[in-house]
Amino acid sequence: MKFSENWLRTLVDPPADRAELTRRLTMAGLEVESVEPIGHGLDHVVVAQIVECAPHPNADKLKVCKVDVGGPVRHQVVCGAPNARVGLKAPLARVGARLPNGVSIKPTTIRGTESFGMLCSAKEIALSDDASGLFELPPDAPLGTALEEYLHLPDATIELKLTPNRPDCLGLRGLASEVATLFDVGHVEPAITAVPAATSTRREATLAAPQDCPRYLGRVIEGIDPTARTPLWMVERLRRAGLRSVSAVVDCTSYVMLELGQPTHAFDHDTLDGAIDVRRAKRGEALVLLDGREATLDPHFLVIADAKRAIALAGVMGGHATRVTDATRNLFLEAAHFTPRAIVGRARKLGMHTDASHRFERGVDPAMPRAAIERLTGLLLEIVGGTPGPIVESVSERDLPKREPVLLRARRLGRVLGMAIEPERVEAILRGLGMTVEAPVSDGAAPKSGAWRVTPPSRRFDIEIEEDLIEEVARVHGYDAVPTHAPGGELPRPNAAEGTVQLGDLRRTLAARGYHEAIEFSFVPEPLLATWQLEGGAIALANPLSAELAVMRTALLPGLVEAAKRNAARQQPRIRLFEIGRSYSAGGGEPVEAPRIAGVVCGGAHPEHWSQPRRAVDFHDVKGDIEQLVALTGHASAFRFAPIDVAYLHPGRSAEILRGAMRVGVAGSLHPRLARALDLDRETFVFELDLDPLVARDVRRAASVSRYPSVRRDIAVLVDRRVPYAAIEAAVRAAIGSPLASLALFDQFVGQGLPSDARSLAIGLILQDDSRTLTDEDADSAVASAVERLAGEFGATLRQ
Repeated sequence: MKFSENWLRTLVDPPADRAELTRRLTMAGLEVESVEPIGHGLDHVVVAQIVECAPHPNADKLKVCKVDVGGPVRHQVVCGAPNARVGLKAPLARVGARLPNGVSIKPTTIRGTESFGMLCSAKEIALSDDASGLFELPPDAPLGTALEEYLHLPDATIELKLTPNRPDCLGLRGLASEVATLFDVGHVEPAITAVPAATSTRREATLAAPQDCPRYLGRVIEGIDPTARTPLWMVERLRRAGLRSVSAVVDCTSYVMLELGQPTHAFDHDTLDGAIDVRRAKRGEALVLLDGREATLDPHFLVIADAKRAIALAGVMGGHATRVTDATRNLFLEAAHFTPRAIVGRARKLGMHTDASHRFERGVDPAMPRAAIERLTGLLLEIVGGTPGPIVESVSERDLPKREPVLLRARRLGRVLGMAIEPERVEAILRGLGMTVEAPVSDGAAPKSGAWRVTPPSRRFDIEIEEDLIEEVARVHGYDAVPTHAPGGELPRPNAAEGTVQLGDLRRTLAARGYHEAIEFSFVPEPLLATWQLEGGAIALANPLSAELAVMRTALLPGLVEAAKRNAARQQPRIRLFEIGRSYSAGGGEPVEAPRIAGVVCGGAHPEHWSQPRRAVDFHDVKGDIEQLVALTGHASAFRFAPIDVAYLHPGRSAEILRGAMRVGVAGSLHPRLARALDLDRETFVFELDLDPLVARDVRRAASVSRYPSVRRDIAVLVDRRVPYAAIEAAVRAAIGSPLASLALFDQFVGQGLPSDARSLAIGLILQDDSRTLTDEDADSAVASAVERLAGEFGATLRQ
């Protein structure tokens, strides 16, 4: 929202300079984005008229002008502007002036001809960027008058960065009310006078879509002068608000929009056929808009139509066929209330953004159309003349938005702000913002005291709950007046469940092993899941942020491996990433969310260091990381690794992790085919586990340490290479039972002296009892039980 400071001060003139005005606006939530000073440094610049204009004797593109400034002396000025002509009034920078661009005006000789001053373009006096010719002033501009005085300078263009909930400040009327409340001063309303009808000519209007347009007003004005020029004061206010002058009729509609915040439109009355109908567009219906582009519509668009065709896109832009031209003699004026839901997104769908759509999308005061059409009529009659007809209004009262009263409790206000504000001050603020205040009323605790029933004005769409009113009081009273002390109270500390491994423990364990935590989007490209063969059960988003984020992830690994790939592309030699998050899949009813932990590893097994040789990471490194995680449960022996065939994992270098009979997750090297599809140039290992079965643990209980010594027995068994060690360990534990305190695999041998399909495993058995010292017979019996069990299940034999 851009506006002229001087224009605002004609409605409200607070006792504050520009800096204080912009500061208070920003502090009240109406952020001032920029301030552009206009018309400073125009001393000795006056209104002048060219009375003689002859070609320069020594230059083809220059002219020698005699200029009248209202005194007895006429000044000779050499000018190169193409529009310099006899009778033209323009700014003259007299000798001694110093223009905003730094140019000092002195007597000079140009191509042998003396020049005393300079006739100026708008750019040279810093009013705009137009340097195409002299800045033309109206014929009635008084000669010799200081340009600052005539154009009401200096001024400034102020631009506000309004949040979408404040459309009421998209017009000077609403902004003036806001400033008056902030500074506790009075303000004046724009001059709106009801214009009586002078002719019976009218055009009826019907509402075929009252839920989208509950109010529509129209008026005919006959016999206008299409050649009339927009007065300079209006042109300047529009220009300082960022709008260029188009024609007198269009400029008047733009002026009303800026002044009142209500967009209006003018049609060429003679191009319309029959009554106006506000309806939904027909599928495939075409409309050529004012800018010449053709829009193909569907029933989601709201249009203004006559008896034969659509003539305007409601709330966005008028039609080309019914536009006002230089030949227009009769006008049909429109002012309407379109609901935000009927306009939002329509302009964007056509690749455009207009001032009207910007306002209607956010919400325009439904009570404003009549005032707007009266104001527009008055301006048009003053500038282009004509004879007005009666205002025709079509309205659906039940579809007009209603502002419901909101209860504001004094206790709640004080508790949220941390300070007490006098009731009189609260009421003054709310009434200053145009709200109807009923007080005192019951706050539910004490009857007839401590609360206000507040009804917001029709222009405030954002006031719906008590917190909205608290915000209004706080920002007007001043955020800088709100105490800065910290609030009291203490948040209860959550109790950590002893039967669950905390996520912080998982994070610290992996961080200690060189991992970095990553946080990936929960949305992934659908082709990526298909590459991993994980697209089954994927949930597609109804309104994705982009095509690359179109479906919910069914696993954490695809996104995590992409993160590792990006790090590898940036020359990271050793990558270890993990993520704790959720995967999503379509269930029988509601989507299923599964908490998981995943990791990806590639590069060196250890950080580069002189004390150890370089080695690439392998499956056993990742397996060791997972074993450290499962050790946190206190039941590491309950977990085991078993071979698995998963589409995205290497069949000979992957495993599933089981807790008893329950599958917890998978780990292994990525399948070479997948690695090639992902363009990975080195072997990459991954793991992904379900959190719930991983973190479950029994409550820890203290146990006494045995007072009796332990006994160690080492055995070496020959077993088939295909038998996993986890199965051998489980069999040994089951065979020996409670006397087995622990066991350790301390050697593995394959090669010379052994069958090609066998390996030798050396296992240390630590035996201990809590009630006595074990004898050699006890130890020998335990070893025999273990060997017998291994022989029976796996055909293992003791190696001699």
